[in-house]
Amino acid sequence: MHDVESVDVTDVRPGAAVLDVREQDEWDAGHIEGAVHIPLGELPLRVEELDPDTDYNVICLRGGRSAQAVQWLTNQGYSVVNVRGGMDQWAENGLPITSESGEAFVKGHA
Repeated sequence: MHDVESVDVTDVRPGAAVLDVREQDEWDAGHIEGAVHIPLGELPLRVEELDPDTDYNVICLRGGRSAQAVQWLTNQGYSVVNVRGGMDQWAENGLPITSESGEAFVKGHA
């Protein structure tokens, strides 16, 4: 896999479009408010849910799956960047996280 364009979590501006490609249990444990959730394995089937005119910041837990998603989406003509360090880095920087259960996001765990 060749390098994909990446940004630090601190470069994701508030209100920016975010695509979270983690699994459902990871999403439920904590995610970015307003993010679009499409697990990586479902992306080819659900890509039409994304707006082709929107620039997306793609995130997963640590950055590996989101890098794969960015490479694939770039090849499909989407404007996307990988969020380096993923949700672990997001949490480490104290950025806002919401969860379905109301429980706190635990770094490195789903």
